[in-house]
Amino acid sequence: MPEPRTGVPLAPLTTLRLGGPATRLDEVTDEAALVACVGEADAAGEDVLLLAGGSNVVIADAGFPGRVVHVRTSGVTFEQRAGDVVRLTVQAGEPWDALVAQAVADGLAGIECLAGIPGSAGATPIQNVGAYGQEVAATIAAVRVLDRETGTIEDLPPERCGFRYRTSVFKGSARHVVLAVAFDLERSAAACPLRYPELARALGAVPGDRPPLAEVREAVLGLRRAKGMVVDPEDHDTWSAGSFFTNPVLTPDQHERFLDRVRERLGPEASPPGFPEDAGVKLSAAWLIEHAGFRRGRRWGAVGLSDKHALALTNRGGATTAELLGAAREIAGGVAAAFGVALRPEPVLVGASWDAPRSV
Repeated sequence: MPEPRTGVPLAPLTTLRLGGPATRLDEVTDEAALVACVGEADAAGEDVLLLAGGSNVVIADAGFPGRVVHVRTSGVTFEQRAGDVVRLTVQAGEPWDALVAQAVADGLAGIECLAGIPGSAGATPIQNVGAYGQEVAATIAAVRVLDRETGTIEDLPPERCGFRYRTSVFKGSARHVVLAVAFDLERSAAACPLRYPELARALGAVPGDRPPLAEVREAVLGLRRAKGMVVDPEDHDTWSAGSFFTNPVLTPDQHERFLDRVRERLGPEASPPGFPEDAGVKLSAAWLIEHAGFRRGRRWGAVGLSDKHALALTNRGGATTAELLGAAREIAGGVAAAFGVALRPEPVLVGASWDAPRSV
């Protein structure tokens, strides 16, 4: 394991290019080193930040006053299971998009709609990553974790992971360190049935169709690039944490009150998008932001909404985390005032807090 470093700037390790220095940074390249490093820090009573791809995190300008463990573990194993199922066991530090590309090339279906998402494989179960009608919870067979309370290593089945929309038992909790993730994929030249209308239209298909895997992956990448959601060091529209806010889910009663507010503000013919969920109706956070008056390209100094997508807050160069969160709070306050809906950040906030405007 490389020697630890002190005072390391964390901004270059994140897709937002924001955040102050780490008191100490340890880079780990295998599971044993990851377990030992976290155990050593816990024994010393040090605060620990696990950082891999840095794509879903907002780090305070003051940095992190503890030990940052930079997860660079690698390795993928394949196991033929019953029927057409192939299990991929993936180390936490493996780059996610490269894994999706390899699965598609190998004729394995189940994660093709998640192409172009930055970050590491180990981060995907934490927020139950999803896009274009797929989410990782549908294919995860087990999550291998270090339980920091007991010091044991366990393989947690999906029912113990608490997967829900963009969350899990791992999100917001420091108890578990994700070491590896096992995915059960289908050996198939065809993608899983399409569920997302926008993706189906891009493919000239309809929901339920199963186009070739490679075509689905390329269509997803095209849609994501058009929205600035594929990381490009030369494009400030991609200097973001992806979607900054989760799409809110309202109960049926809350949804009716929301529709009343929309019609009062925008007229009786207004018809905001809504998607049925088990808990009620999922709204489009991007629609809420734009109809509350925050258009794509809006700027707050060096922070701005993406020119391509209203859900991405971007660093235009030289921004600070304080500026970014100030803009986010202004947006959330505007949405709450206009529509009575509270927006919540999707990225993990490190060294910063979120005082969300309450829904009314």
